[in-house]
Amino acid sequence: MDAVQVYEGLEAFTKARVTCGLALGVFDGVHLGHQAVIEAARGFGKLGVLTFDPHPVQVLAPERAPRRIIASLEHQKKILAELGVDFMVVVNFTETFAARESRDFAEELFLTGARRLTAGEDWSFGKAREGNMTRLAEWGRAAGVDVMAVGAVELDGQRMSSTRIREFLKEGDLEGAARMLGRPYSVFGKVEQGRQLGRTIGFPTANVAVGMEQLPPNGVYIVQGNGIRGVANIGTRPTVADSSQRSLEVHLFSEEIPMEYGWDLEVSFLQKIREEEAFDGIEALKKQIGRDVAVAQAH
Repeated sequence: MDAVQVYEGLEAFTKARVTCGLALGVFDGVHLGHQAVIEAARGFGKLGVLTFDPHPVQVLAPERAPRRIIASLEHQKKILAELGVDFMVVVNFTETFAARESRDFAEELFLTGARRLTAGEDWSFGKAREGNMTRLAEWGRAAGVDVMAVGAVELDGQRMSSTRIREFLKEGDLEGAARMLGRPYSVFGKVEQGRQLGRTIGFPTANVAVGMEQLPPNGVYIVQGNGIRGVANIGTRPTVADSSQRSLEVHLFSEEIPMEYGWDLEVSFLQKIREEEAFDGIEALKKQIGRDVAVAQAH
């Protein structure tokens, strides 16, 4: 799996003159609706996505912006690589950018090497969001660029939505989130130094810093870390820590997986085993972890 190339801004991408199909939008989570937009851009040379950072709602209506995201840009790159995407164009979204005329932004897109542009049918852009897919298609015909609006993707009558996925996660419904994502929900972050208690009781763990990505509710989970089965605890570690800060600790069933600090780890949540508990000392905690490991290994 080749890494996704990143172009910082439209100018850098245009200079590269990449013949491609280009999917447009905000791909937080890269759920099945996003994947339909990306798939519609396949077959026109290289396959790419154009997205915005920060999320437009954080600039235009910060009071409505979600407190947590589903996938950071670094995480999106990993997910997109698995989908066969070749590159990502990241446009810095500012109030100045948002105030640009929609036709000007469209003309910039037409000057790239894109042979097809795709987006959701309700995607809008430019000053006062005056640009839409109907206008983009009209302007594209004049410029010789194919434009395709992709209809909403639904599952059991529900439209694919990053907001709905976040609601599933808050409710602890991993299955609902996975169905909209087309894969188990995962978070992505760097292994950071912890208290190293796990090493002393026979269950070494990786403390994963996930930034703004949303964690499922507190508890113990069967997980996969970079494809290796394991168990994870989300919570405040009441037996060994006096803290209200949530953390993610992962124990993987392989001695071949490095746990060096700064190492990137993607953790996929497969099933919840139990709630987080406070135990009567380290020995009781150790026995329970052993039972958790046995449950995870049996599944």
